[in-house]
Amino acid sequence: MDYGTFQGILTIVVMVTFVGIFFWAYSKHSKSNFDEAANLVFTEDELTKMSKDSGDQK
Repeated sequence: MDYGTFQGILTIVVMVTFVGIFFWAYSKHSKSNFDEAANLVFTEDELTKMSKDSGDQK
């Protein structure tokens, strides 16, 4: 196996990996998980505000 064959096989492996990640990222099954992860930033802010507000009332 020479360098050109190795380079061709590696190109195919990387391309198949890229296509697999692409389909995984855009599948309907993963959408709910990504939407939940995208909203975590806002959830933490609300929890922080709630904990600060509860401390003021004591």
